[in-house]
Amino acid sequence: MKINSLIIEIDGIDKEILRYLMDDARKPILQIANKIGISGAAIHQRLKKLEQSGVISGSKFTVNPKVLGYNTMAFIGVYLDKASRNSEAVKELRKIPEVLECHYTTGNWSVLIKIICRDNEHLMTLLNNKIQAIEGVSRTETFISLDQQIDRQIQL
Repeated sequence: MKINSLIIEIDGIDKEILRYLMDDARKPILQIANKIGISGAAIHQRLKKLEQSGVISGSKFTVNPKVLGYNTMAFIGVYLDKASRNSEAVKELRKIPEVLECHYTTGNWSVLIKIICRDNEHLMTLLNNKIQAIEGVSRTETFISLDQQIDRQIQL
């Protein structure tokens, strides 16, 4: 892994620990220690080292948006009239809670965003009243996700 021009080397034990925790971040450290065959203290030390090096950037719970009534996921390519408007546009996009991700991209779009909505009507309202209303947004191109078929992290 390359971080600020440094390559962080992780060994097989680190990878094994990470695989367990990526599968279930609430898995007890002692349970992992027993499966790997090292002490819980050794795992804590390794996790601390991985955190300090930037390999691990945190842990979080994953909320299922469909259970909360958010059934439409879309990707929107945002065209800006000037590249210099990027930072202001991103600042405004941050204010929209339905925007889950924002990527500065190469190609035709200035940014690509991922949003979650209750339904297509909610999507249309967001597009018309919030996203396209941002100063500098000249147009958008929307792709509705019919089904997320792969959802994973990097393989170790």
